[in-house]
Amino acid sequence: MAAFTAAEIEALIPRLRRFAHALTGSREAADDLTQDALERAWVKRELWQAGTNLRAWLFAVMHGVFVNGVRRARVTESLDGPDGAGADRADAAASAETEIAVRDLRQALLRLPDEQREVVLLVGLEQLSYAEAAEVLGVPMGTVMSRLARGRERLRRLLEEGASGQHGLRRVK
Repeated sequence: MAAFTAAEIEALIPRLRRFAHALTGSREAADDLTQDALERAWVKRELWQAGTNLRAWLFAVMHGVFVNGVRRARVTESLDGPDGAGADRADAAASAETEIAVRDLRQALLRLPDEQREVVLLVGLEQLSYAEAAEVLGVPMGTVMSRLARGRERLRRLLEEGASGQHGLRRVK
């Protein structure tokens, strides 16, 4: 029985937490999701096949835990209210414009359908290949490509709407 070590998993925790935060929209929920996914992966470690991509397998486990949680809860967070004082700042010294752009991007990502958001995050943020993202999500690579194209287009439109509606200014290239 070939299995991974705790050290191998530990090295991937920052990437898992980043993906979980992008999926859930809050640090607390991301920590819970990461913990649940790591627990599930450790219990099911005999299912991982040596020689395959451990990172992709862990993302697949996390995706499964996330989807199961969404199905159980069917609860969505409001995008209108703040999620905590000073939470999720890109950098303490970041300009107000950068903070607004990061906030707008986070809110737009949360407004994407789950299937599109997951693909955008796996390919864009985690830099998985289309094949790896397809493996994580358990869908054909063509599905990943079409969800990514639709997700990027919708994200672009949401950001344009936010720029023209919230700040009174229109973004120009």
